[in-house]
Amino acid sequence: MSHPHPELGTPPALPKNGARIVALGGLGEVGRNMTVLEYDGKLLVVDCGVLFPEDHPGVDLILPDFEYIRDRLDDIVAIVLTHGHEDHIGAVPYLLRLKPDIPLIGSTLTLALIEAKLKEHRITPYTMAVREGDREEFGPFNCEFVAVNHSIPDALAVFVRTPAGSILITGDFKMDQLPLDGRITDLRSFARFGEEGVDLFLTDSTNAEVPGFTTPERDIVPAIERVFDKAERRIVVACFSSHVHRVQQVLDAARNHGRKVAFVGRSMVRNMGIASDLGYLNIPRGLVVDAKKLNDLPDDKVVLICTGSQGEPMAALSRMANGDHQIDIGPGDTVLMASSLIPGNENAVYRVINGLMRRGANVVHKGNALVHVSGHASAGELLYCYNIVRPKNVMPIHGEWRHLVANGDLAIQTGVPERNVLIAEDGVVVDLIDGQASIVGVVPCGYVYVDGSTVGATDETMLKDRRILRDEGFVTIIVVRDSSTGKVVAGPDIRTRGFAEDTEVFDKVVPKIENALEEARLKGVNDTHQLQQVIRRAVGGYVGGKLRRRPMIIPIVIDA
Repeated sequence: MSHPHPELGTPPALPKNGARIVALGGLGEVGRNMTVLEYDGKLLVVDCGVLFPEDHPGVDLILPDFEYIRDRLDDIVAIVLTHGHEDHIGAVPYLLRLKPDIPLIGSTLTLALIEAKLKEHRITPYTMAVREGDREEFGPFNCEFVAVNHSIPDALAVFVRTPAGSILITGDFKMDQLPLDGRITDLRSFARFGEEGVDLFLTDSTNAEVPGFTTPERDIVPAIERVFDKAERRIVVACFSSHVHRVQQVLDAARNHGRKVAFVGRSMVRNMGIASDLGYLNIPRGLVVDAKKLNDLPDDKVVLICTGSQGEPMAALSRMANGDHQIDIGPGDTVLMASSLIPGNENAVYRVINGLMRRGANVVHKGNALVHVSGHASAGELLYCYNIVRPKNVMPIHGEWRHLVANGDLAIQTGVPERNVLIAEDGVVVDLIDGQASIVGVVPCGYVYVDGSTVGATDETMLKDRRILRDEGFVTIIVVRDSSTGKVVAGPDIRTRGFAEDTEVFDKVVPKIENALEEARLKGVNDTHQLQQVIRRAVGGYVGGKLRRRPMIIPIVIDA
């Protein structure tokens, strides 16, 4: 396999007969998917999603780094969206802020979801709806769209033909042979592409470590029915606001058990309204009611479908678990978490489960019942694809490092030469020239944080400060000195936050501060910033040695 190395430099100019592939997100992480293809000076963007923060205090979303394309926005011929999940479309508004007229290409449902999101950002996009079998040209890129099965309707793979070679990008997919909507992954087209020749295969890696085949969606119906059979009071179902198939299964079960359904959460209400209007969601007349009318119904006739299956702090389910929601969860209520854990969200999800159970709810989740199946192809399905497509080169995408490596191993097992399997990270540049893909360099590609109303202003230094404040507390030391003599005339006055110890424990550091300041004065140190550093070193050494803590230390020197 070809591995990226820290010593990789700036890539050379792209030869006229070559195509370039740069992932700006989605490699080494689950989310933030974005891949940029280049040929003859033109760019094609495939997906533009967000990553949800894990240990990033105050951060709402993490975006791909647009710096690589910021000065080339006029060269972008289109943004192709494979499906409507947030990790594939969520960053589109932030890219269109830079250039609102970049064409968006996707299926009917995908475009409806992104248009609703863009409306909130006051952006009216230029869109082109495509469906499986369509073939369109965007600059030098000839794109053919292929139906794939996923956990959201209307997902597409895209086969990109260029004079430099052909590139097949699966997006997120699996091979459910009995899908709820009857729309299977089009392996016949995959085989046709294989016969034509696939020079580079970019394929979903999320479930590459999972042996066998992904469980069909239909197999979870009995588990959902059992939940409804046993539920004594209200049923609260938490899932992604774009998981139309799962919501349909819950609606069917509610109808079978004589319960009314209410959608809770802005994104859930919006997305299910879109899916229903477009015919992707079948809602029997009278089944869905406004959440405000729930108090008029008996508890055993109510189902709520809400967001928060990943433990998001501000989502409806998390607020219910904390007792901070108009819906008061209590004994006899059943909560069905109908989703899998996105890597990195485990602690947040378990915290919500514990909170719900502490309030007396019965919580049913993937760990104790078959109430969710993945939307991604497992190892057996990926092997089938490799054998059907027979690609010359493979670049695993969409997954953490372990997923990418596992996917690459599968490709090698099916006969792809090891040197032709490229395990790349975000920002690594891959060139396709004369049928051979190779790593040629790296471009800057970091995290871009959405923090409230600001985008990109928050950096790692600021996040480090927030983590220290959260985990270690802070110490403020105020010293007043005579501006003419430099001698301390008041203080040091020490204030702390986030410490279990009494403030008296810091009495022993006061002489150390005084001695350090006097020593600095005698050496002629008069600069306020330098004196603050003297105080910081004195306090930091004491706190680190005595209390085994590394708090944020804020020294303040006032001249009088």
